[in-house]
Amino acid sequence: MSTDNAYVTSVFHNGITTIEFFHPQSNSLPRRILEDLAQAIHGAGNDEDTKVIILRSAGEKSFCAGASFDELMAINSADQGLQFFSGFANVINAMRTCPKFIIGRIHGKCVGGGVGLAAAVDYAIANESAEVKLSELAVGIGPFVVGPAVERKIGTSAFSQLAIDATLWRNADWARRKGLYAELHSDTTQMDESIHRLATELAHGNPEAMAELKKIFWKGTEHWDKLLLERAAISGKLVLGEFTRKAIEKFKKK
Repeated sequence: MSTDNAYVTSVFHNGITTIEFFHPQSNSLPRRILEDLAQAIHGAGNDEDTKVIILRSAGEKSFCAGASFDELMAINSADQGLQFFSGFANVINAMRTCPKFIIGRIHGKCVGGGVGLAAAVDYAIANESAEVKLSELAVGIGPFVVGPAVERKIGTSAFSQLAIDATLWRNADWARRKGLYAELHSDTTQMDESIHRLATELAHGNPEAMAELKKIFWKGTEHWDKLLLERAAISGKLVLGEFTRKAIEKFKKK
């Protein structure tokens, strides 16, 4: 499938920067989209006029399908693997160090790296279609890069459940009860109304106070610049294995 129309856009309005990403394969994340996302988050974080950020994806079905299988299959060295999975590390670290609160609009299914994005926003607002699954182990790797963000948000027990039973979907209410989602709404209209209300409220808040609060919320993650790259190297090596190659081929055929 062509990925020429994949994109990341940033739109500013009344103190709110909305970052939207799209990929025709269920909003999956190739390296180019990951690079553009990290840059967009850095840019909004450094923009004095931006008071709050909304992170969303396009379409109606999937929020994010995680890593691009096409790009995973194209990796043929550990260095290439490190470079690809570093894209997820860079996005999560950009979200972690961004001095602005990031509201996540989770409108549909989250898989793998998509769960990582949902965990790394500061306040996730979802609808009832936002099921979650960490599918990495099922394809022979593991949620190594996104793991710290997911574990930080929902705890070791819930993270291990997702990581071990990698083919089971957990519904949106499970994700809300575990703390991944701050709010859960029955339809998209209610979800968007809640996002608009909170973003508008925060846009009129004290940016210095919010920046200091964010530092407190992310306390203890200062070593993630190194940690997530180390984790990316693990995934980068595992993706070269015969088990993973065959597993990804099976997933692509579904």
